[in-house]
Amino acid sequence: MAFKSLFAGTVAGLILAIFLFVIEWITGNRVYTLLMNVDFVINDIPLILEWLLHMTISWGISLIFVVLIRMKTYPSIKIQWSIVCILSGLASLSYFPLTIIAKKETPSVLDMEAIFYWLIGHILYAIIFMKVFRSNVKIGCR
Repeated sequence: MAFKSLFAGTVAGLILAIFLFVIEWITGNRVYTLLMNVDFVINDIPLILEWLLHMTISWGISLIFVVLIRMKTYPSIKIQWSIVCILSGLASLSYFPLTIIAKKETPSVLDMEAIFYWLIGHILYAIIFMKVFRSNVKIGCR
C-alpha cells in the first residue's frame, strides 16, 4: 500500500508542479516560483534539488495518508477522500508562510488570483492523488 501511495504522490506532485508552471507561464503570476522556492533555507540551489524537495513533501503527504488509512481496518472511500482532502488542504495553507518568508519575488499574501490558483492546484493534487491511488488498487499494483 505504501508503494501505491508513493506512486500516487509522485504523479499528483508532478501534475501540481506542471499545473502551477503553466499558470505562471500564461499569467505571469509567480505561483510555480512559490511552490519551488526554498531560498529562505538555501540560496541558489539547482532546479533539480528544488524539484526533489517538492517531491519529498508530496511523498511525505503520501506516507501520512497510508498511516492514517491503516488506522481503520477497512477505510471507506469516503474516509480516504476526507483524509487526502484534509492533507491537501493543510498543504495549501503553506501559501501564507511561504509568501511571507520568501526572498525571491513571489505573490503577495493578499494576492487573491495567486491564492485561487494555489487552491485549485491543491484541489487538483487531491483529485489526482485519489484517482491514481484508487486505480492502482483496482489493477492490483503491489
